[in-house]
Amino acid sequence: MALSEFDLIRRYFSEVVVMRDDVVLGIGDDCALLRLPPDHELAVTVDTLVSGVHFFPDVDPEALGHKVLAVNLSDLAAMGAQPAWVTLALTLPTADSNWLAAFSKGFSALAKRYGVQLIGGDTTRGPLSITVQAQGFLPSGSALTRSGAHLDDLICVTGNLGDAGLALSAKQGHRLLQTFDLRDVLQRLERPEPRVGMGLELRELATAAIDISDGLLADLGHILQASGVGGRLNLSQLPMTPPVAAVVAETDGWSLPLAAGDDYELCFTLPAERLHEVEAISGRLALPVSVVGRIEADSGLRCEREDGTLWQPPAAGFDHFADV
Repeated sequence: MALSEFDLIRRYFSEVVVMRDDVVLGIGDDCALLRLPPDHELAVTVDTLVSGVHFFPDVDPEALGHKVLAVNLSDLAAMGAQPAWVTLALTLPTADSNWLAAFSKGFSALAKRYGVQLIGGDTTRGPLSITVQAQGFLPSGSALTRSGAHLDDLICVTGNLGDAGLALSAKQGHRLLQTFDLRDVLQRLERPEPRVGMGLELRELATAAIDISDGLLADLGHILQASGVGGRLNLSQLPMTPPVAAVVAETDGWSLPLAAGDDYELCFTLPAERLHEVEAISGRLALPVSVVGRIEADSGLRCEREDGTLWQPPAAGFDHFADV
């Protein structure tokens, strides 16, 4: 028997995550009611992922369930917010029980890791697309923004860059990879890890931050523009796994780590005297942090090779409407 809209919600999503004490009223009414801690602000973010644009139609639904939540938690991490609540809107061509069970499993597993409760949403029939809105909170006045970078701040990134872009290129048939290399980079594309712990720690240290979703060039560019400064990247300092580094060495293809996107690492600016504190946090979280450049007074972003020559980027990052 076909599932109704309400049967679908009840079967797969009513108890998908832990129950939080600050949820006064969750799924089942016209609105959720939430209790915000005193002297805190609400952080809200939303992302839509569309089949054939943001993910392959044949993607593992469990991995997709993970990713649709992860990309939103990454936005909260960039602001230094504690994740708390999430809503989910699903547009489905059919109510496939196996697909829904796997999707719910991936979504739920990540939500439980970060104590996030699903508090509402919507389902409708149509081409597959998924919209997630995540909410978190942080002490009033403590949010990391894009507009706080200062002259001579260090430019830092977490993790490695370019793996997801390399996986996408391989999936599209543009590159051949060894099986183990493809497995590792595909994990970064399909199951990105939101850097929530680092975001919370950076709240008292960083001057500006953003998550790297459209590529470091584009996303760092947002910080530079909002802060009214420029910057210089030292390309030899970019953190890359061996498969990405091999592509760069072979083709001078710096666009892969700089503009391919889907990294979901954090880029942040930091006074040099606070670096030792971030290095200690990096060790405690087992999350590498690399200093990749410095904020300068002159506007724009300069990308410097190890020999001192400048690399001119052909593109700044992904833009849905660049060709419109």
